[in-house]
Amino acid sequence: MNLEEYIKLYKNGGYIKEMRKYVGHAPILTCACGVIIENEDGEILLQKRQDNGCWAIIGGSMEMGETFEETVRRETMEESGLTLGKLEVFKLISGSDRIIEYPNGDVCFGPGIVFITKEYEGTIVNDPDEVMEHRFFKKNELPENLNKLDKDIILDWAKRK
Repeated sequence: MNLEEYIKLYKNGGYIKEMRKYVGHAPILTCACGVIIENEDGEILLQKRQDNGCWAIIGGSMEMGETFEETVRRETMEESGLTLGKLEVFKLISGSDRIIEYPNGDVCFGPGIVFITKEYEGTIVNDPDEVMEHRFFKKNELPENLNKLDKDIILDWAKRK
């Protein structure tokens, strides 16, 4: 199979599921992309995750053939129903703290990139498979139960002017 055939086969969320057929719960390398969305009041949009009940930024894993921006735009639309405008790079993330063990036992190493934007359109809709709710938070009123992988990202955002 050539690259174009792989891209077509795995384009819509199938890549990681397909890899899991071969490796089970063993660690795999994925590329993570996330976004900090700020409203006009300077608040951050967080989502309460279905899998662990923690608050996190919107994001997810890259599919084969996607760019970083395409990934974060797709994940944002899937998880929140929002369309993003101009994106700026906020932070590159890597290191041993990016090893993720999901409640189902899957293990991933997920280095990646986080964008930031104040430009978005649409009405927030929760993806019932992944998200319990979305909410905007002020810098000084962040929830305590932040997702482990997103905590440093969110706190770095809160330190900005």
